[in-house]
Amino acid sequence: MVTLDVRPQLLDALSALRDRVAAARFPLPLAGAPRARANRDELLAQLDDYLVPRLREPEAPLLAVVGGSTGAGKSTLVNSLVGRRVTEAGVLRPTTRNPVLVCHPEDHHWFSGMRVLPDLTRVWVPEQDPADEPMLSAEDSARVLRIETADTLPCGLALLDAPDIDSLIADNRVLAAELICAADIWVMVTTAARYADAVPWHLLRTAKEYDATLVTVLDRVPHQVVSEVSRQYGALLTKAGLGDVPRFTVPELPESAWGGGLLPATAVAPLRTWLSQQALDPGAREQAVARTAHGLLDSLKVRMPELANAAAAQYAAALRLTGAVDSAYDSEYARVRSRLQAGAVLAGDALKRWRAFPLDSTAGELLDSLVESLSTLLLCAVTAADERVDDAWRREPAAEAPELTGRDPRPASVEHRIGVAVRRWRRELEEYAEDEVSVLDRSVAPDSEVVTALVATALLGGRRARSAGEGLAERIGAHGALRLRDRAGRLLTEHLDRVMHNERERRLAPLDALEVHPEPQAELIAALSVLQKER
Repeated sequence: MVTLDVRPQLLDALSALRDRVAAARFPLPLAGAPRARANRDELLAQLDDYLVPRLREPEAPLLAVVGGSTGAGKSTLVNSLVGRRVTEAGVLRPTTRNPVLVCHPEDHHWFSGMRVLPDLTRVWVPEQDPADEPMLSAEDSARVLRIETADTLPCGLALLDAPDIDSLIADNRVLAAELICAADIWVMVTTAARYADAVPWHLLRTAKEYDATLVTVLDRVPHQVVSEVSRQYGALLTKAGLGDVPRFTVPELPESAWGGGLLPATAVAPLRTWLSQQALDPGAREQAVARTAHGLLDSLKVRMPELANAAAAQYAAALRLTGAVDSAYDSEYARVRSRLQAGAVLAGDALKRWRAFPLDSTAGELLDSLVESLSTLLLCAVTAADERVDDAWRREPAAEAPELTGRDPRPASVEHRIGVAVRRWRRELEEYAEDEVSVLDRSVAPDSEVVTALVATALLGGRRARSAGEGLAERIGAHGALRLRDRAGRLLTEHLDRVMHNERERRLAPLDALEVHPEPQAELIAALSVLQKER
């Protein structure tokens, strides 16, 4: 017989694996991302709500979760197994809004705390008719688990009536899946009219995939077709590899025989006996718990690499997006440097000002036009880089993430930032010029603004500005001119680097904020490896 391994080392390895799963994120809209997110959430629910608490407290009562599609009769079945109304049954769909957990009074302490389903607020209602309970608002009832006790249940067994797995309410569907993940025993309920539907079969195949302890209930079967429907349902189970799953049939009975939501005890006696045996027989209990726990542990060998592969795909996509940005900005920056060497800044109004200097244009006017021309060159480079990025990203599905498509389209903000940076460069260049002028051993020092205009023209004008260097040497000497041009050249490079770097970083900021890193892939595989060694 399979036994449950509850060594501390295994628990530590499982907790570490759980943390790695919780840290894995799949924000980029790749083809496999929705499935990866769903798998991660499902795995987290199974670890938090079932496997970790079960291994920590193997003596806790068995939890049998009754799940199924709308109208399958789950609530009526639970009420009938308990022997009184503990959960509301009726013809309106969906009926079950808040999940109800029923246990023996001596087992209440196991479920009143946060041992399982820690995200659900506990509400303990003393024995009463559910129809007489006060209604909860939508906000209050969204994540509530109602706890009921009934001494008609054997000690060591709890039943949980889950919302419909195909509920029209999305939150109900999510909660139903979460509750099933907390089960030691999956009780899947379907009807004679819907036993071939896709929804219940999805759950049945999931239970088989995880090798969970599973029992099926074919509910509301008309007397006339009991044998035929039961045979056909059994054939489907066998074909799906589930022929050995315990199967119970509940006949369709008149409304008057329900007793206000209760079926006759004889109708559910076989199922009740089977569930009681799982709780009361130590061997059967150990087998049921161990099978579900080991099935989930075994499933990690496939599920963890799938998550790791999805994480790797996310990082590869992020690298492609980053590479497109780097390539575009590197190319445009190289183009800016090339155009600076060719004297492209000394054009248009700046060239007119230079040709008119100093007779018909002041040093300040020349500097203003050079600053404007340099700003335009940088703005064109950034705009061109962004256009290249946009073109490359249009071919990448990952770039369709809302965080990446919400970029501020207004060029004014870019123009403002570049203008501020270039004006800062001008101020620092003026300070350099003032330093050179201040050390001159002359009775009449040249105007520092003229020196600034000449060194700026010499740096930005290429061959067109050869006379600017000569004029600079005449005013501050050859050594001073060389020293100032060298300092000014380094200053220009620093500011150009900073402008292009900052704009590149701003373009990458939304992608960086998604925190897609290479570590999750290795961490997920490493956590699985450690767990496998401990097993």
